[in-house]
Amino acid sequence: MPDSAFPAEPVVRLAAFVGILAAMALWEVLAPRRPQAIGRRARWPGNLGVVVVDTLVVRVLFPAGAVGVAMLAQARGWGLFNLVQAPGWAAVPLSVLLLDLAIYTQHVAFHVVPVLWRLHRMHHADLEFDVTTGVRFHPVEIVLSMAIKSAVVLALGAPPLAVLAFEVLLNATSMFNHGNVRLPEWVDRILRLIVVTPEMHRVHHSILRRETDSNFGFNLPCWDRLFGTYRAQPEAGHERMTLGIDRFRDPGELRLDRMLLQPFRDDGRSRDATDQGARSP
Repeated sequence: MPDSAFPAEPVVRLAAFVGILAAMALWEVLAPRRPQAIGRRARWPGNLGVVVVDTLVVRVLFPAGAVGVAMLAQARGWGLFNLVQAPGWAAVPLSVLLLDLAIYTQHVAFHVVPVLWRLHRMHHADLEFDVTTGVRFHPVEIVLSMAIKSAVVLALGAPPLAVLAFEVLLNATSMFNHGNVRLPEWVDRILRLIVVTPEMHRVHHSILRRETDSNFGFNLPCWDRLFGTYRAQPEAGHERMTLGIDRFRDPGELRLDRMLLQPFRDDGRSRDATDQGARSP
């Protein structure tokens, strides 16, 4: 398998990551949506540190990445779009759409299946919500996600260009929709018809389980509306809502070592017990 379908892929992805992170961080300074009780100096080392760990782990276990898997499928004629010889103008957008549906489905599964929730809850245990929350995922979750994504790429025979575009788009929208940024209400109302906005995704980080189990989309908002998981606003309002989960609320849990150990620690309670609002009657 080739190291990369495109020699410049790592440069493109790194440039997009750094550029969007910097732009969102500046936006958060100029127009924050919520005041933060816990500042960047306490949270960012852990959140950005886990990005470094995730990147190293993925590069070791999946040296070619999802784009390399797409290149292999293309060379061997594997997958739906290669078998039917779909033209690029159809295969590229359809691949992006179906990969996004796969990520939505995966996200729902990581909330429903207890062992997967143990991994995913590290993302939800952030005590604030900003651009770095969008890249705060446990390495084991990232490995499982890459394996699932690679399987979908193989099944679809997704073109390498589509996979690269999706990877960059997913990373960019994840940082955007986790931003602690203020958008005019009318802009958000229109924009959330096209892409998941911070105002829409923030609901997903509520401490109330009925709100946490909504708005699963990272990129396209259509899946939540189609499958009945859309929630327009949090019950308490965006300024008063409590973020995170009710365990791991000690600021010491924001350290990288504590974050990496979270899936393997528990206080003996089920997930239902962590929901101080419980499910809607």
